[in-house]
Amino acid sequence: MIISSPANERLKQARRVREGREPDLMFLEGERLIEECLATPLGLLACFHPPELSSRSRLLVERISARGCPTWPTTEAVLTTVSDTVNPQGLILLAERPRAMPATALAASGDVAPILVGLDAIQDPGNLGTIVRTAEAAGADGLITLKGCVDAFAPKTLRSAMGSAFRLPMLTEIDTDQVFSLARHHHLLLVATTGAAAADYTAFDWSQPSIVFFGNEANGLRSEILDRADVRVRIPMRSPVESLNVAAAAAAILFECARQRGIAAAVPRALTSSAGSQFVHGSENQAIGTDANG
Repeated sequence: MIISSPANERLKQARRVREGREPDLMFLEGERLIEECLATPLGLLACFHPPELSSRSRLLVERISARGCPTWPTTEAVLTTVSDTVNPQGLILLAERPRAMPATALAASGDVAPILVGLDAIQDPGNLGTIVRTAEAAGADGLITLKGCVDAFAPKTLRSAMGSAFRLPMLTEIDTDQVFSLARHHHLLLVATTGAAAADYTAFDWSQPSIVFFGNEANGLRSEILDRADVRVRIPMRSPVESLNVAAAAAAILFECARQRGIAAAVPRALTSSAGSQFVHGSENQAIGTDANG
């Protein structure tokens, strides 16, 4: 059966997932992103594809079907009514979101202390996705988003993360008090990035177990975080430039962390690939017991 009506009930569900109205699911679009998802044990719910497939897409549909996921041929005209991109990419997959970050992401492993990324009120999904990918590339152990951030698993965020959102341990949509509680329990320093700080980010000892926080594109970190942070650091800039895009600021600081720790190529310790593994992410309900503008 080929789906030929935009009013099809399965497509209605796909739109709900795309719009974030089914919080346990993700909307994935395009061959590259779906390939990245298929490298994980995440559950698959449904796949929509055009009747005529490229060889690459055909192989992906076969792999999806082999995992017990229904695949639905759909006319290209109808697929455009579901797509989240200007130029529809053909394949759409609905998949389960990963689970919450485990305690192992917050605990030291051997001689290497954990470095986590904290995000406060990030509004642009492209920025958040880029930070997720940068965090993985620089060897960060996990990422935390506070309530008020854009959805870490929104379609545009996932495209910007380019697969890193499936691998980097994450804890999403938690409140500020919970972050401070986690930090105290696991002996993590809270490092705030702000242009008003006295200390240069390269002077800080990033070998210490830390959560480094980056703030809203326009306003930076809230005073609630700045006032309670253990350390504040800044990125020195040549005048008259006063701020950087938050994703650029995160890249500068996280790769300085990697340089000092010598683990830029490390795999997050909490990540394993077997079924029933600690494949991690999630919201506060699943949680464990820079002022950089742009």
